[in-house]
Amino acid sequence: MPRSLEIHTDTFPIAGTFTISRGSKTTAEVIACVIREGSIVGRGECLPYRRYGETIDNVAAQIEAVRPRIEQGLSRHDLQSAMPPGAARNAVDCALWDLEAKRAGTSVAAMLGLATPQPLTTAFTISLGEPDVMAAQARAYAGRTLLKVKVGTSDDESRIRAVRAAAPNTSIILDANEGWPEDTLEHHLRIAADAGVALVEQPLPAGKDALLATIDRPIVVCADESVHHTGDLAGLRDRYDAINIKLDKTGGLTEALAMKLEGQRLGFQIMLGCMVGTSLAMAPAVLLAQDAEFVDLDGPLLLARDREPGLRYQASLVFPPEPALWG
Repeated sequence: MPRSLEIHTDTFPIAGTFTISRGSKTTAEVIACVIREGSIVGRGECLPYRRYGETIDNVAAQIEAVRPRIEQGLSRHDLQSAMPPGAARNAVDCALWDLEAKRAGTSVAAMLGLATPQPLTTAFTISLGEPDVMAAQARAYAGRTLLKVKVGTSDDESRIRAVRAAAPNTSIILDANEGWPEDTLEHHLRIAADAGVALVEQPLPAGKDALLATIDRPIVVCADESVHHTGDLAGLRDRYDAINIKLDKTGGLTEALAMKLEGQRLGFQIMLGCMVGTSLAMAPAVLLAQDAEFVDLDGPLLLARDREPGLRYQASLVFPPEPALWG
């Protein structure tokens, strides 16, 4: 059956301002890939990330460049060599998963061997700010099971202590987004351990993280910007305890699944993370995260509006996607 490809761009306002160590944003600019075969429609979404040189225009151009092959029936397997890892391939790959499941009259959950996917506890993100502002945010969400707290300054001790005091019974992930200088690394890791933090994400810049292999790590340290695809894993075993898998980095669910299995084989703890996108972007990751140690799929909760229909969130839980959304 003939295929057609559509590329849609959209802007979703963020509820307030989302701030990390590299800057702030008030909107999420996303691209949706729609592949049609007659009445069957597969969809996938990506969020171009400027940290990796991605923009709405160049990601859309990457998808457009493979339009002829997609419309001629490109498979997910062949897609992996037709496009590099990144946001563009993610949108196409997830659309193909959705299309395949609908064409076969099954679900992506069944394709992944998941009999009954369950709701998962997801982190909720606290943006970087002054300690008193972050404490106020943490206090407002202290009833949640897990908070992900953005840090990444040369002096985060006051922020860590303020957030912990404001949310004494909540599990906490710290995300430095490559922002800790080497000379503060051990100090901040000790402070985090003293505060009972569960995990610290990407404390040092990617490619400049060798120090992690030479120090005592009193807490689980997770790679994010340092890890994109399966080929990165072996070289990180001496410096990280966990890996953050994001579909926009891996280039889709196909590579993310392979990366997760290899990561588990190598002994890494698994975290499923996200960019600030809509429920369409989160849906595949919810299924992949079913046995992950850490889940951070709160993208739609940070938006002023989401796609309809969207994922169901209840308290700290995110529920598996319904077929009307994806999968």
